[in-house]
Amino acid sequence: MDKKYEPLFSPYTLPNGVEIRNRFVLAPLTHISSNDDGTIADVELPYMEKRSKDVGISISAASNVTDIGKAFPGQPSVAHDSDIPGLKRLAQAMKKNGAKALVQIHHGGAQALDNLTPNGDVVAPSPITLKSFGQQQEHDAREITPEEIEKTIKAFGEATRRVIEAGFDGVEIHGANHYLIHQFVSRHYNRRNDEWADPYKYPLAVVDEVVNTVKQYGNKDFIIGYRFSPEDAEADGIKMEQTKELLGYLSDKPLDYLHASLFTIHSETREGKYQGQERIRLIHEWIGGKVPLIGIGSIFNADEALSAFETGVEFIALGRELLLEPRFVEKIKEGRTDEIISYFDSKREDKHELPPNLWEQFNKGFYPLPKKGEH
Repeated sequence: MDKKYEPLFSPYTLPNGVEIRNRFVLAPLTHISSNDDGTIADVELPYMEKRSKDVGISISAASNVTDIGKAFPGQPSVAHDSDIPGLKRLAQAMKKNGAKALVQIHHGGAQALDNLTPNGDVVAPSPITLKSFGQQQEHDAREITPEEIEKTIKAFGEATRRVIEAGFDGVEIHGANHYLIHQFVSRHYNRRNDEWADPYKYPLAVVDEVVNTVKQYGNKDFIIGYRFSPEDAEADGIKMEQTKELLGYLSDKPLDYLHASLFTIHSETREGKYQGQERIRLIHEWIGGKVPLIGIGSIFNADEALSAFETGVEFIALGRELLLEPRFVEKIKEGRTDEIISYFDSKREDKHELPPNLWEQFNKGFYPLPKKGEH
């Protein structure tokens, strides 16, 4: 291994005392490959095992905590005890080679798909009409009632209990990417005039529910992370100033890491007081070392991984690149960085070792990816 990459392979001890073997994280990525009922499909197991093999932390695809929170076709479920047997198999596959295996617990809120939810019922903090994953037509989301809000908070706790029973090492609370928790934080979605108008009340209630569930059913080694989106494109959405406030609350909770959802690791703040400053460096500064930070965003080769790490983050997550190149970490470790595949090649016989549904999405250009000769 080239000496300059050695820091990426240094161990790190989380706030709960668990040691992570290196600084690489498999990002939670929608793979649209679970069974229609949300149980784990056979095709997921080798896919996740290969991509978990060399990382320190491996996070599963966003997994819905209630049936009305389902936001993707082929989304895994943690909403029922009947999901546990399949989750046990997934945990074994992800943990097989030494990674810490986590489930990302998720509720789509307004982004849930009406064709996948019971009776086409979609809920949001306030009524809204929008398009979601792959939709050609808009769908309506109604305002979630206070009683339903309480039930969804409990659902995150119940999902955590199932994850513990299945033998995983932790959960990541999905508070990013315009899903339900994010929606409560953003005025674009949350125009309520009751107690839940407070943008931080819902996310912090979910965190507390998960923490209390772990105290009841888990142990001190169980990892709890939280993913957030720092800045919205919408004029009435989340701004960096608000994210600073949110991080102040989150970093005082007994979390083991925070995970900034960014499309590009070096992206800059759009507007306001911090305009033009790199979001990830601001976030790291605001957290102030209270909990480690995972950074992510368009990392496709070894030098980009190192550049991301040099922003100060404690971990770097790899998303699309680990799907294209399951041996990314191994090739850096073995000094074979010139052999890393950093682009999508539709002509590859092995189809990048992706599940068929996901390969089709890549081939259709559903996700932005470097193509052969472009990167």
